[in-house]
Amino acid sequence: MSDPRPALFLDRDGTINVDTIHVSKPDNVRLIPGAAAAIARINAAGIPIIVVSNQSGIGRGLFSVEEYESVRVRIDELLAAASAQVLTTYYCPHNPEAPPACDCRKPGPAMYLEAAAAHNLDLARSWYVGDRLRDIQPARLFGGHGILVPRDTTPGGDVVAARDGFAISTNLDSAVNRILSSLPLSAPPKGG
Repeated sequence: MSDPRPALFLDRDGTINVDTIHVSKPDNVRLIPGAAAAIARINAAGIPIIVVSNQSGIGRGLFSVEEYESVRVRIDELLAAASAQVLTTYYCPHNPEAPPACDCRKPGPAMYLEAAAAHNLDLARSWYVGDRLRDIQPARLFGGHGILVPRDTTPGGDVVAARDGFAISTNLDSAVNRILSSLPLSAPPKGG
């Protein structure tokens, strides 16, 4: 088996698509301007993209798993139209206010550990990008790199907290610039 590879763990609502609070209808899905192009740049670098998303609307009874899946398919279609793709998507369907507490809701480790095992990923060399602090906190847990892409650049709680050990970018494209600039340069071909 080959060595584990780094990945980009990417939040969905508010990072890839406009968050309309509990996105549940495919017709309402709108990609954030520049998000698909940024994802395509990561694709071109050969870095797998894993979407991780808290979807408490399922556990709260606001929409069904089938409705969630129809939104996921629509996002994948919009990305594909821009030559961008994600490897796979993981989501936590649980209501955080209903016991017992789960370990899959971000920033919990379960979705990341599952992805790492399924796709041979190195969590310590991976990037964790999202619009909320909980999206990037797993970077600290696993020793990876967290980049906050806040919806609002007004210094609020998540922005202030992210300044302690995380990077902050104004948009997903800027976060991708950080990721790509941190990659090691390719070694020259052998025998040349």
